[in-house]
Amino acid sequence: MSTSPLLTGLSDRLPELRALYEDLHAHPELSFAEERTAAVVAGRLREQGWEVTEGVGGTGVVGVLANGDGPVVLLRADMDALPVQEETGLPYASKTAGVMHACGHDLHVACLLGATGQLAAGRDGWRGTVVAVFQPAEEVGGAPKVLADGFAERFPRPDVCLAQHVAAAPAGLVGTRAGALMAGADSMRVTLFGRGGHGSTPEATVDPVVLAAAVVMRLQTVVSREVGANQQAVVTVGSIHGGTKENIIPDSVELKINVRTTTAAVRERVLAAVERIIRAEAAASDVSREPEIVPIDSFPVTHNDPAATASVQAALAGEFPGLTFELTSPVPNSEDFGAFGTALGVPSVFWFVGGADHKLYEGVDLEALVRDGIPPQIPSNHSPHFAPVPDPTIETGVRALLAAAAHWLAP
Repeated sequence: MSTSPLLTGLSDRLPELRALYEDLHAHPELSFAEERTAAVVAGRLREQGWEVTEGVGGTGVVGVLANGDGPVVLLRADMDALPVQEETGLPYASKTAGVMHACGHDLHVACLLGATGQLAAGRDGWRGTVVAVFQPAEEVGGAPKVLADGFAERFPRPDVCLAQHVAAAPAGLVGTRAGALMAGADSMRVTLFGRGGHGSTPEATVDPVVLAAAVVMRLQTVVSREVGANQQAVVTVGSIHGGTKENIIPDSVELKINVRTTTAAVRERVLAAVERIIRAEAAASDVSREPEIVPIDSFPVTHNDPAATASVQAALAGEFPGLTFELTSPVPNSEDFGAFGTALGVPSVFWFVGGADHKLYEGVDLEALVRDGIPPQIPSNHSPHFAPVPDPTIETGVRALLAAAAHWLAP
């Protein structure tokens, strides 16, 4: 561990942070329902001496700690869980049926509370103001809700926005890149209409289940046949619902589709192709009612400011010698963190912290990991088996936040 004064006493506080993480993991809450989590966060921040505002953008919590003249740094963690039934077998597994911290937001909260505790206890080691944002509903785009709740007027304007995300890379590693880091995402709900009837007489119906199957299969050609090999896109049908009984052809089927892209041109092309295929397959089935295509949410590309990213990379390399890496291309995951920097007109930097047990990576070196990505057999974010190891992931996350922030908060 480095000798930064901001890290004084961290080793002694790690058991408490682990207990906090396990408690949050056992009590997950869905987007915009993070009431217990928000109360825990607000209570911890007040104990540390922060000025606390609750209910920001719904269930968000914002802490402000001023410590003399200097830059303003925004640090953000997300709080929401996912509608996933946990299958990790952990002793602190979710106590809420069908809800799980399958994306590591519980760890993000624990790390940021660890960092806020260090900042509050070590005020001689930094100067400026820190705005700690515990954001609700990242999974459904909660950042714009926080910003729309008068954020720019109610809180100090930051000079930089910083955040991190746990990934299924080996615990202790830290990585990022300048420019586009994470894909933009567009989600939509599609209702396909047919004409229902008895399963024994399909000729008297227009079967929307068969139509849905044709749409799902044809959508698989969008990336393989309409996106260049040197471009990035993902089209996923993550939900399909229709019918009530095996011998009844229903009147409609609902699909939920997710599209991920990294450039505006590819986004426009892919979204147009998705809509074209849906409508063309419906026409081919001779439907009497056009499909309904309703946008659900949209996430912009997460873009790291080049100059600020260079500073963060240097700080992380100094804090974690030999354990940092640079991604060679954007990853297909999406985030809404970039909304803060965009709305406030300031640079932002986002990075990844590894959280997987090293035993899962035997025989895989760092170069291979960066080149080939996370092996498919390792549970990743949104999996019911996703289980970051608390040690050393929590310590790494706290140290990464403090090292990055310290570049701007140097006394």
